[in-house]
Amino acid sequence: MTTDPLRLVVFDCDGTLVDSQHAIAHCMDHAFAQNGLDCPGLENTRTIIGLSLPEAITKLAAPNRIDDALIDAITVAYKTAFFTLRQTPDFHEPLFPGVREVLAELDRRQWLSGVATGKARRGLDAVLARNELEGRFATLQTCDNHPSKPNPAMLMAALEETGVDAPNAVIVGDTSYDIEMGRAAGMIAIGVDWGYHDVDTLHKSGAHAVISHFDDLPVVLDRIWESDRDAA
Repeated sequence: MTTDPLRLVVFDCDGTLVDSQHAIAHCMDHAFAQNGLDCPGLENTRTIIGLSLPEAITKLAAPNRIDDALIDAITVAYKTAFFTLRQTPDFHEPLFPGVREVLAELDRRQWLSGVATGKARRGLDAVLARNELEGRFATLQTCDNHPSKPNPAMLMAALEETGVDAPNAVIVGDTSYDIEMGRAAGMIAIGVDWGYHDVDTLHKSGAHAVISHFDDLPVVLDRIWESDRDAA
């Protein structure tokens, strides 16, 4: 009799669990304008969502060749703007369709779940609280204690914290940074097509699969892990 190994499914946050692009772009534009720079706009900002904030700002501001002091100032302005925005009555950062149902299915299968995000822990906690998901995940990894994606440090910490082996773990994300991070950690990397990087980019980054609906995830993982079992 064989026992199924412990499984772990780690989710990115922005663009995978929640649709936060408009809030992020609004605050980024505000932070840049407050510091005398042209606003990057939504399309440019979408390309850096997923990176830790200083790295994201550095990429957006690259044509201006700004120094560390200005990057720090933009970072502070962004955090302040987001904190303020989050207090407004009409603040909207919705879960994507199917999130709750898939999390329930992972529970039914006794698979662990986690989050690895470029957000600070304060921002992640706010998202989880707003959506009544506190205490829902076995591991939460943020940029507070790790280098930015695609460095695999967050995923390596998640594996160590949960005791799951890399081949039995998956990262689910919407950007090339998520996919590259997962591959570097030796994990399965699943892209989603409802986020902020296009499907072609996800495939080129090494995604094992790209899904179009959240409820496709368990089916895809069953297929991948069943294939691995047959090959063993």
